[in-house]
Amino acid sequence: MVANLARVVPWLLAALLLAPPALGRELAVGPERMVVVELATVAVLAGSGMPVVLLREPESGELVPIFIGVAEARAILFALRGVETPRPMTHDLLHEVIGKLDGSLERVVVDAIQNNTYHAVLEVRVQPSNRIVHIDARPSDALALAVRAGSEIRVAVAVLQAGRDLAFEGIGRDEVVSALGVTVVEATPELREVLALPDRPGVLVTGARGVAAYSGIAPGTLIVEVNGEAPNTPMAFLVLVSRTPSGHPAVIRYWRDGEEHGLKLPTDVPESEARERLAL
Repeated sequence: MVANLARVVPWLLAALLLAPPALGRELAVGPERMVVVELATVAVLAGSGMPVVLLREPESGELVPIFIGVAEARAILFALRGVETPRPMTHDLLHEVIGKLDGSLERVVVDAIQNNTYHAVLEVRVQPSNRIVHIDARPSDALALAVRAGSEIRVAVAVLQAGRDLAFEGIGRDEVVSALGVTVVEATPELREVLALPDRPGVLVTGARGVAAYSGIAPGTLIVEVNGEAPNTPMAFLVLVSRTPSGHPAVIRYWRDGEEHGLKLPTDVPESEARERLAL
């Protein structure tokens, strides 16, 4: 493995630092035909059990599935849960390599579906030249990297339309969902006891960023209502968020430190962490 890395890293370094501004293939469609989406969770295709990643489209509220492999599904779930493995897995390694080579994953673009195969591009910003380099990728790998890097995800309208009629279902007890910048899991009896949570329907927050974090939602918070309804599972939380009327914020009620609070969260996709770092 060390010998393989010794061959790969110099090649990747040369690709990032010496390549022209538009390394790799050109995008299949322009930015005006793409939509910024939020990676919400991993689910399975109804009736088949095939893993899919669910992308939340904020304007319509639709949840659109894209097929992924089992290994990539596991990698995305690990990233959403914040699981750290004893040794770097493939996507953790690539994320680390990009960073060590003075690059940052700015954006993942899923720009085409051809012959039932999805296509994606990694947009990597390279320093000190500040150039954007395009690297061809499988969407499943690209999305697994985007979760780790906190990068923006854009999907071509045609790709979203291709997946809108696919029925999906949750994966059960191990569900973890991210929407509106809030990551939630099931509030199990064990977690409720440890965190002294009330015995009422809700989902447990394990992470928050953007407006949600600034507004007071933090790990350990119990979300008890979304738009007036109680989410019993992480998938129910996601569905309730997706039903928020277009142009309106999602109305959230949550329990924290012995008190119940309310706030309104915009349904826009939160600013990517990569762009937040760039702004700093």
